[in-house]
Amino acid sequence: MPQIPAADIVSLVWFFALWVGYTWYADRVSRRAHSLRAVMHAHRYEWMRCMLERDNRMVDANILGNLLQGVSFFASTTLLILVGLITVLGATDKVILLIRELPFTSRMTLVQWELKLLVLIIIFVHAFFKFTWALRQFNYCSVLIGSAPLPGAKSVHDSYARRAAQVSTQASKDYNQGLRAYYFGLAALGWFMSPWMFMLATTVVVGVLYWREYYSTTLRILASPADK
Repeated sequence: MPQIPAADIVSLVWFFALWVGYTWYADRVSRRAHSLRAVMHAHRYEWMRCMLERDNRMVDANILGNLLQGVSFFASTTLLILVGLITVLGATDKVILLIRELPFTSRMTLVQWELKLLVLIIIFVHAFFKFTWALRQFNYCSVLIGSAPLPGAKSVHDSYARRAAQVSTQASKDYNQGLRAYYFGLAALGWFMSPWMFMLATTVVVGVLYWREYYSTTLRILASPADK
């Protein structure tokens, strides 16, 4: 690939290595550790247990409806971003002339420009698939709430609450992965400045995500025991 400098290749490998590596760590290795995912799963389980003790589940349906609205918003926004990126890709010759006039961007060939746009398109296609799958799973969770047994059937309450909480957690996992793609998409914008800025932005994004999911103030509040 003579038209793609080695620095661009190295930065792209660094980008995907950090993204895939952090996703694997967050969703596999540390799922039982002290993390936002683990703490929120415990809260979802308590939510489902409380839901099963209520005769009227309208509150639970409203909560789930708010979650669905958030996922739907990002799924629709992702489509708009993809349309914009594909439009820019179709007008490459005109856009690259404009980009070359900007002082903070690096000089790039047509192949480099198209590669960077294709990487952004791949990122947001991934995000769209994650958001739509999260949307479907939240719909499945709403079915579980609608078909939940009435109060009194204590023998099935615990296992049912665990199943409903697990479906909700799986939906949240895919939703988080879609949001994570947005963060890495922002990091990919640094590639238009320089490969080293791209690598730095990717590293900063991973650091921010790690801090928020494992050391943030929100995590400490959520993990603290409820006042008696």
